[in-house]
Amino acid sequence: MSEEKIVRVTTRNWLMVGLCFGLFASAAATAEVKLAFVDVDRAVASSESAQKLLQQLQDEFASDQETIEKIQTEATALLQKMQKDSDVMSEDEKRRVQQEIESLNNDFVYQRQKLQKEVAARQQELFAGTDVKVRNAIEELVRDNDYDMILPRATALYVGDLYDITRKVTEKLNEMDRAE
Repeated sequence: MSEEKIVRVTTRNWLMVGLCFGLFASAAATAEVKLAFVDVDRAVASSESAQKLLQQLQDEFASDQETIEKIQTEATALLQKMQKDSDVMSEDEKRRVQQEIESLNNDFVYQRQKLQKEVAARQQELFAGTDVKVRNAIEELVRDNDYDMILPRATALYVGDLYDITRKVTEKLNEMDRAE
């Protein structure tokens, strides 16, 4: 890049920054905008009802999780045996142990995928209707606090605590659940 192009690009960038700053300054001078940000996923996950539902899911799928862990433990033990005793094992025994490890690995993958699908389906069932509750909680906060705009937390690189209302949304969700 030539020096002239660099100067033009830099000048153009500064002009854009100045223009944006001027627009924000003039908007702030005419009317103050009350803005807030919310991490909806965190607000829902932190709510008391979500915690209860997650505990319910853990209890519901505990035996499946234990089965997966048992398979993993068996495969690990066989693999360690194979590594430790491979010098004294016959070729047939090595092949048999290797096949058993592969079988356990296939079973592990199948069981884990099955559990993940079941958990995802169950989560979807349990959390159905949550979006309506969140919308209602946010609408109440807008009315109570005169917010002009509430944006998803992910839209900003940084949000100070003053503008992050995630905790308030969680509290409102808890309040709404207790009222039901």
